[in-house]
Amino acid sequence: MLQNKNTFRHESLQDNKSIQDILKAITKGMGKGKLELSDDNGVIEIHPEGLLHLKVSASEEENRHRLDVRISWQPKEQVLEQKALKIE
Repeated sequence: MLQNKNTFRHESLQDNKSIQDILKAITKGMGKGKLELSDDNGVIEIHPEGLLHLKVSASEEENRHRLDVRISWQPKEQVLEQKALKIE
């Protein structure tokens, strides 16, 4: 069954202080169990719950440095509905 997909994406140049403020807002929202992200192009409200998958990666290549942080989760109902593994 296909689910409705609601996406949000934002890219911009920010200084260190602005990024700290954004990360603080994310952690505050995570603590409340609700994050609302918006800009001139759209808005999305997400509700992190249960066990969350965290992936952190960093790289350094010549003059380019990168830090990626990804947090994902599934609603508890979907996690419980997963089919059992069968091995023959």
